[in-house]
Amino acid sequence: MEKPKPKPRQSGRPPAGPALRKRTIGVRVSDDELEQLKAKARAAGLAPASLLRSAALDAELPPLPVPAINRQAYADLARLASNINQLARAANEGRAVVDADLLEQTRAELSRLRLALVGAG
Repeated sequence: MEKPKPKPRQSGRPPAGPALRKRTIGVRVSDDELEQLKAKARAAGLAPASLLRSAALDAELPPLPVPAINRQAYADLARLASNINQLARAANEGRAVVDADLLEQTRAELSRLRLALVGAG
């Protein structure tokens, strides 16, 4: 019986990552920046390209700025919340102006709205 022929070895570099990376982007850096990049890559045990790819794709972006109209609404709600807190304090001291449960529900809703205005809720 004849032995099967061994498969020829593939030459060249194997594909990087889950898919073959075939696109290139250019980034200009100064000599100092290049040295810093190389040092950080060495410290992380990565190639400079892998470090840049990881930093760009895995990094969390900074939050978007809060629109001016939301900042104004936030300030208006803060004043309203302060007034409600004063009413709640009066109610807690026995000087009930309105129902304490209603005040607490309103305070919680105001807090939720304020956080939603700045994108944190």
